[in-house]
Amino acid sequence: MIYNGHESVLNLCDSYDINGAIDPKYYEKFHVKNGLRRSDGTGVVAGITNICNVHGYMMSEGEMVPIDGELIYRGYNINDIVSNVEKEDRFGFEEVVYLLLFGKLPTKSQLETFTKYLGAARQLPDDFAIDMIFKAPSPNIMNKLARSVLALYSYDTSPEDKNLESEMRMAINIIARMPIIMIDAYEAKRRSYDNKSMFLHPVRPEENTAQTILSNLRPDRQYTKQEAQLLDTALMLHAEHGGGNNSTFTCRVMTSSGTDAYSAYAAAIGSLKGHRHGGANIKVMEMLSNIEANVKNWESDGEVADYLTKIMKKEANDGTGLIYGMGHAVYTLSDPRAVILKRKAFEAAKGKEIEAEFRLLERIERLTPEVFKSIKGDRKSVCANVDMYSGLVYKFLGIPLDLYTPLFAISRIAGWSAHRMEERLTCRKIIRPAYKAINKNTEYIPLENR
Repeated sequence: MIYNGHESVLNLCDSYDINGAIDPKYYEKFHVKNGLRRSDGTGVVAGITNICNVHGYMMSEGEMVPIDGELIYRGYNINDIVSNVEKEDRFGFEEVVYLLLFGKLPTKSQLETFTKYLGAARQLPDDFAIDMIFKAPSPNIMNKLARSVLALYSYDTSPEDKNLESEMRMAINIIARMPIIMIDAYEAKRRSYDNKSMFLHPVRPEENTAQTILSNLRPDRQYTKQEAQLLDTALMLHAEHGGGNNSTFTCRVMTSSGTDAYSAYAAAIGSLKGHRHGGANIKVMEMLSNIEANVKNWESDGEVADYLTKIMKKEANDGTGLIYGMGHAVYTLSDPRAVILKRKAFEAAKGKEIEAEFRLLERIERLTPEVFKSIKGDRKSVCANVDMYSGLVYKFLGIPLDLYTPLFAISRIAGWSAHRMEERLTCRKIIRPAYKAINKNTEYIPLENR
């Protein structure tokens, strides 16, 4: 590639490496929290929220004390929400969305009305799918999700209205439509990039979110109640995780600038796409495939531990030294989302061929802390996070790898919406952290003297 007929882009990049590099020692010298993270990995407190609490440790005499993790939506523990939904043998994602958006649990009548509203709002605007999705398919569904959400602005008669009612209308419509956008984008990708047939089904307004995803994704539209409820649980668990996670913080930063809802949500989708955030469950599945191919006896603690040791020594898998699905910035002893999803997954997979893979993941979860200690010499508590089991749950449900991260977005839009409302109503300053400049004043050199 030629730039101005003379310098290659590669040479320009080499020049930037020299002029743009920052020595990591400056972070310590100027007490800068790199990534807005403290030295122990916990986040710098950047705001106050009434939406969600993520609790994974206690401080005692200046030391971090590990505890079982807690995830609390609007004051309600996620374990209580899920267990009551299970007890009543019903679906819970729509209830969670209502709770996050409006700050309280719905009555039976309110939940029924809200669920019907979502079903009625799923249909995309006329010609939207053709003009915005099928005419310009993308190999990555997250990019198409972001573009499509941004494009919905053009189909809204009042996209700049920022009163609460308009914001709620836009949020609920996007929440309802994202599953259809995701599946249409996937079908377009299959046709254009995979040379496969598309299956496009009409929307069934009577189906809830989990049912809609399975119904529209499968050629025969068939699914069991157990399958839909398992997906529903995954959606409930991914719906919200505090204001500090990268995509939610992105949404709040965008909102603080005064921009429109569509721009804020599209930016959050772009953030979630990153492999350090929403794309992590795909890395778990890639790692699992690598372990399966290189460990003969999946039931042997010794063989599995030996291979995990190779992974951590950067001698196996992708060479990063990371065991994906293990560890979290807040949770120490346990991630409540992983605990719930693991239990539900084993119940669904019992007696089926995929059960062996779930048992292998469980063995990886159990052995990793000891392998970590033996290699790192660190007694830091390391637990499985939700990504450890979510990917295999999606595989069990027949959901393609392309949709693992988009499913995360379909769920997390509920949390993003709640945080956008809160940012607009209670935080009236643009978010603008400071950066310490380390460059020195330099005398300008006239062009002919350079």
